[in-house]
Amino acid sequence: MIAKACFPAAKRVIDRFHVQKLAYDAVQEMRIKARWEALDKEAIAIHLAKCKGEKYIAPAFENGDPLKQLLARSRYLLFKKKSSWTPSQEQRAKILFREYPDIKKAYYLSMQLGLIYHQTKQADVALTRFARWYDQIDRSGFLSFSTIVRTIQTHYLEIVNFFHRRSTNAASESFNSKIKAFRSLFRGVTDKAFFLFRLSKLYA
Repeated sequence: MIAKACFPAAKRVIDRFHVQKLAYDAVQEMRIKARWEALDKEAIAIHLAKCKGEKYIAPAFENGDPLKQLLARSRYLLFKKKSSWTPSQEQRAKILFREYPDIKKAYYLSMQLGLIYHQTKQADVALTRFARWYDQIDRSGFLSFSTIVRTIQTHYLEIVNFFHRRSTNAASESFNSKIKAFRSLFRGVTDKAFFLFRLSKLYA
C-alpha cells in the first residue's frame, strides 16, 4: 500500500467489516455447496421419473419451499441477526437448520464473531474472545472457514488494533485511492523514492 510506504509508523488495522465478511462468506459457501448437492439429487430423481414415464414433483416443506428453493431463499437471512428476521425468514431458518445442522452451527459462529466486535471494548479481552472463537472453528472442522482462519493466524495483531481506539482503516484506504489517482495523472512514477518523499511532505 502506497499510504503505508509514506507513513511506515502508522498501525495497520483490519476492520470488523472485512473480518465479518469472511465469516459470512464461509456460511454462504456451505449453503451453496448444499444447494448444488440438492440440484444434483433432483436431476437424478427427474431422470428416474422420466425413465418410468412419470412426472416428477419435488417434495416441499411445510412453508411450501422445495429443497433447492429453501437453500436459495435462505441466502439473505444468513447475513442477518436472528432478531432481524421476518416471520417467513424465521420459519425458513427453522427448516434450514433442522435439515442442515452444520449450516446452523456455522451461522451462529459467524454471529458470535460479530458480537466480539459489538460487545468488546478492551484489546486484551478481544484477543481472549478471538482465541476461544478460533478454537470453536478449529474443532468444527468446517473447511469453508479456512480463509478466515488463515487471516486471523496471519493478522491477529492488526485485527486486535481495531479495539485500541475502535477505529477502522477506511480513512487510509480512501487516502490510498487518492494517491493512486494522483499517480495516474503522471502516467506512472519513474522515481519512486522521490514520489514517496514528496507525498510524505505534502500530506504528513
